[in-house]
Amino acid sequence: MSRPGAGVLIAGIGNVLLGDDGFGVEVARRLADLPLPPGVVVGEYGIRGMHLAYELLDGQFGGLILVDAVPLDDPPGTVAVLDVAPDDARIPGTVDAHGMDPVTVLGLLRRLGGTVGRVRVVGCRPAVLEERLGLSDVVRAAVEPAARLTLDLAADLAGKANEYRPEHTVGRRNRR
Repeated sequence: MSRPGAGVLIAGIGNVLLGDDGFGVEVARRLADLPLPPGVVVGEYGIRGMHLAYELLDGQFGGLILVDAVPLDDPPGTVAVLDVAPDDARIPGTVDAHGMDPVTVLGLLRRLGGTVGRVRVVGCRPAVLEERLGLSDVVRAAVEPAARLTLDLAADLAGKANEYRPEHTVGRRNRR
């Protein structure tokens, strides 16, 4: 395994057909309208966890921020930042390309011989997880603050990564 690069990937994940599960994708779309810190790339991955694992395999990202709906004990619409330890990754025996949670994605990455530096999750507790388009009002209200928080975290991760590697990769990856 080679050393991860200096870039930071913000990956919006979730199923936009299941109400608030599309939170991560909506945050990624919001971030597409904002200036990004040097070295930060934003991508919408939806339910394509396998694609995300392969994206990380090239080793250009030293940091990863996953944005997703997460089961928190707090009220719906609450945004929290979670750290994911590399040991938490589950290495899957078989792969379901459309049913991979973030921990399984990281396990697949490890199984394929890849690595990524620090991983954080910006999560929001959903209110509605049923077949419907669009976020609930309470989760929609959390998109803007979550986008700003994600940018702050990305700038911090990129700054630390760039302490050992000064090149910058700036861009957006829009996956629909």
